[in-house]
Amino acid sequence: QVQLVESGGGLVQVGGSLRLSCTASGLTFSSYAMGWFRQAPGKEREFVAAIAISGFNTKYTDSVKGRFTVSRDNAKNAVYLQMNSLKPEDTAVYYCAADRTTLSTYITSFPRAYAYWGQGTQVTVSS
Repeated sequence: QVQLVESGGGLVQVGGSLRLSCTASGLTFSSYAMGWFRQAPGKEREFVAAIAISGFNTKYTDSVKGRFTVSRDNAKNAVYLQMNSLKPEDTAVYYCAADRTTLSTYITSFPRAYAYWGQGTQVTVSS
C-alpha cells in the first residue's frame, strides 16, 4: 500500500519560513518524480514545484521562484519543500504527489500525471 505523508505545516508570519517534508512508503521511491501542489480555500489545486528522480531537474511555478526550494533524499524516501519569504497568498493545504517514470530527468506540472497523493498539510501565513 502506497502512502505519502506530509508534515511540517503550520502557522507562520509573513516573511517567515517553513520546511515541508513528505515521506513515502510502499513504492520504489527512486522510480518516481515527486511534486508539490497546493489548494487554497475556494480555489483549484495548483502546481507548486517538482523534482526529478535524479534530483538535478526541478520546476517551479512562477509565484514561488526564488522563495521555495524542492529537494529529495532517495535514501530516506523523502521529498522536501523549503519555503522562505512566505506571503499570505501562500496559505493553502500543501500536498505531495508521486509520478512513476523511467526517466531520471523527467518532471511535470500536470496533476493528472501523478498517481499517488498525500493527505496534505496546512500552511497558514498570517499578516
